[in-house]
Amino acid sequence: MTTKKNVKPPDAGRLHSLDAYRGLVMFFLAANGFGIAAAAKGMGDAAPGWLQTLAFHNSHPEWISQFHVIGVSLWDMIQPSFMFIVGVSMPWSYAKRASLGHSLAKRAGHAWGRALILVLLGVFLTSQRRPETIWMFTNVLCQIGLGYGFLFFLVGKSFRVQAIVAVVVLIGTWLAMVMFPSPEGTAGFAVHFQQGSNAIETFDRWFLNLFPREKPFESNPGGYGTLNFVPAFVTMLFGVMCGQLLREKSISDRDKMRWLLGAGAVCLVLGAVAGLTICPVVKRLWTPSWVLLSGGYCIWLLALLYGVVDLAGWRRWTFPFLVVGMNPITAYVMSMTMRGWVRDNLKTHLPGAWFTGSGSPVVEACLVMLVFWLILWWMYRNRVFVRI
Repeated sequence: MTTKKNVKPPDAGRLHSLDAYRGLVMFFLAANGFGIAAAAKGMGDAAPGWLQTLAFHNSHPEWISQFHVIGVSLWDMIQPSFMFIVGVSMPWSYAKRASLGHSLAKRAGHAWGRALILVLLGVFLTSQRRPETIWMFTNVLCQIGLGYGFLFFLVGKSFRVQAIVAVVVLIGTWLAMVMFPSPEGTAGFAVHFQQGSNAIETFDRWFLNLFPREKPFESNPGGYGTLNFVPAFVTMLFGVMCGQLLREKSISDRDKMRWLLGAGAVCLVLGAVAGLTICPVVKRLWTPSWVLLSGGYCIWLLALLYGVVDLAGWRRWTFPFLVVGMNPITAYVMSMTMRGWVRDNLKTHLPGAWFTGSGSPVVEACLVMLVFWLILWWMYRNRVFVRI
């Protein structure tokens, strides 16, 4: 992990839409959904319809996504967007290191070193306020790290090769899930994707108990699993494919937009069809249908930002998000480690009335985010950027 000073903020050589996308994702992640879901939950049935709608978009579904009925929540899109952005940025990082004369072996070593740091940092954050190291790998940084080293070897490869790998991984994941024996006394196709008895959770009951722990691992309360990184690898690969497209100088801007919009549409259609037929959309298991559905939305959002920010040149509105997006690791670590401390100190030094009433979760989340943003703004102004 390095801290770079006196590095100029984004210039004309950067893909500004990628900076904006990263900033949007990290802003909403660090803001913890602005406390909207907690506020709506506190009001119960008395919550107005508009607040319930906002609460839906700031929370995860319990298990299977009802995307065809109520859509996909924005909060569900945070992690796939985070991982997709990592993929989009990799062709730029790859090209930069190649231009510096780094050999393939040196670049690969850097990629695998970065992957290891991400995994260990994810474990560290998962273990916060716990009496022992919690060897679990479902944190988004762990999931990125587990796939990052393998993804490196696909950067710069042809679209055909990348597409074949994506198809093989998704089909292989689906086959592993549906061929896994159903628990005794259960029947039906959907049982292969239910919480507590699927292949991914069964793997963790063996794998995670290989690590030292006070009590044997039995299940993840949210149903997440280590092997989620395998299909999530395709989410990042979609990002690599889009990043290479946007770097390609022989393709016009208009054609790049067409490719992005078309690719997003194909992913959405395939994901929806799969979700309604052979593969339920379960974000917590990162099912192949979820990879396609969320990937389609990620690609479309990138296309939208590329058109607005890079092609139309409308960039001023992105500044609040850019401040966060230029230090994504710092923003994420702060949100995971400092939220409680900042909240408690705000309650100590600000009027108590601000933190009472049905809207207090929103006020609390916004004030905490303001503190985080001011720290990140200071870092941005002083050109301090933390990188792994």
